[in-house]
Amino acid sequence: MAEKTVATPDVQQPKTTENTRNHDRYVAPPVDIYETRDGLVVLADLPGVAKEALDVRVDNNVLTIRGQAHHAVPSDVTYREYELVKFMRQFELNGKVDQQRITADLKGGVLTLNLPKAEEAKPRQIEVHVG
Repeated sequence: MAEKTVATPDVQQPKTTENTRNHDRYVAPPVDIYETRDGLVVLADLPGVAKEALDVRVDNNVLTIRGQAHHAVPSDVTYREYELVKFMRQFELNGKVDQQRITADLKGGVLTLNLPKAEEAKPRQIEVHVG
């Protein structure tokens, strides 16, 4: 998987809505991608996103990370001057990633995705015969 980010789709609003209404907006979370011997690791910063508000999926060779941050207050907010963001980022995968074995772990607002290499993509030692 080269770092090929898929463009965030524009949210289409029906023509019956007023122009003054809020449109869904997404922020691309910052990510670090590094390669290990066994595959790729993607670290995505998703502050304020709980497991229940996180959606990670692969569909048609596109890895999608989507999440909604929530306020961590114990009761209803009386007054709020800002709204927390929705996160979304997509990456195009190639055949070198074993999509069936991708794992995800969320700790402290950081999503760690492990994308193992497909067996045919792993380097292998070729035995040399002397004849």
